[in-house]
Amino acid sequence: MYAVIGGSGLGQLPDFEVTRRQVLRTPYGEPSGALLIGTLAGREVVFLARHGYGHTLAPHEINYRANLWALAQLEIDGILAVASVGGIQPQFGPGTLMVPDQIIDYTHGRAATFFEGDNQAVQHIDFTWPYDSGLRTALVAAADAVGEPVVQGGCYACTQGPRLETAAEIRRLARDGADIVGMTGMPEVALARELDIPYAHLALVVNHAAGVGDSAREISHAQISKTVQDGMVRVMAVLKSLVQLHED
Repeated sequence: MYAVIGGSGLGQLPDFEVTRRQVLRTPYGEPSGALLIGTLAGREVVFLARHGYGHTLAPHEINYRANLWALAQLEIDGILAVASVGGIQPQFGPGTLMVPDQIIDYTHGRAATFFEGDNQAVQHIDFTWPYDSGLRTALVAAADAVGEPVVQGGCYACTQGPRLETAAEIRRLARDGADIVGMTGMPEVALARELDIPYAHLALVVNHAAGVGDSAREISHAQISKTVQDGMVRVMAVLKSLVQLHED
């Protein structure tokens, strides 16, 4: 059974038939919401809305440790994290789907590890390749199966939010080698690695980042909304394809 973590634009799964809700208390506090367990394309899936089911949690307010710990209690096979992102490189315009293979963390003040506190031994996880290669390959294969082109590889820059970035900040991220920018990739993927849960991002570019392309002067929220609406239909096709291929 896969877990799907939905970000901005995917607060619920269309065509997802919920069979039960599971509320879990964790040693790290409360998750963003109840875990919804049900069927998607005839296969069992668990869903969690990262920002809460009313989209009330800003990126820096999300209890990432509670979310990941709760999902780990269900002995899931992997996490499919959906992200709405900005395109830093001009060729990654609105509507681009990407399965990144690298991430750079620009956040601060977030609880970023399970290995801290009294009587807890420090652990230094290998994070050379932050995303699970097998799950990334499966996502690409699932996209191919439904005719959705995806960019294989790329670097996700994770910023603090909730504000969008300045044009100067985006130029800096580009110099650092980032291709897309979002606000929730870290510490989520690192915590999944600490728990030894395969994790992959399916990122939908919903706008050019600040100062790039049609966002040279300002970012249009109206255009973002339209891209999200159209793009999440494609994201759902890939997710359905993946859970079917996995079970088969």
